[in-house]
Amino acid sequence: MIKSTFEQVIEEDGVLVYTNVGDSMYPLIKPRDLLVIKKPVLPLKRLDIPLYKRDNGQYVLHRIVRIRGNEYQMCGDNRVGIERGITDKHIIGVLTDIIRGDQTLSVYSFKKRVYAHLWSDFRPIKYVIFRIIRLYRSWKKR
Repeated sequence: MIKSTFEQVIEEDGVLVYTNVGDSMYPLIKPRDLLVIKKPVLPLKRLDIPLYKRDNGQYVLHRIVRIRGNEYQMCGDNRVGIERGITDKHIIGVLTDIIRGDQTLSVYSFKKRVYAHLWSDFRPIKYVIFRIIRLYRSWKKR
């Protein structure tokens, strides 16, 4: 059996469907969700969720929180740090749908767009919420 890279599958089929592994986009994307990634239309827009490949070869799916010139600044919904230096050459595809059980959820639905704006536009509040959760968990362990 020949292994195909994500890039090859998207180039040949125009779409890639794979199972989520990781929590950086939680709660939007949950463990074992199927992710539908389609060929990108560049340039991308703020709040798009591209699948990109870091220079070290690692695949990442994070949200665009800012665009500065030709650089995308990325952040996972379950993260506070911003990754800089992502350009069109890193982009492989864009998340369009999430398949959870027997439901297909569009990331462009009104509800998901409102969530994206609130979560991305209020990053300082997100940081405070994460800090409180971290403190609560450490206190609970004692």
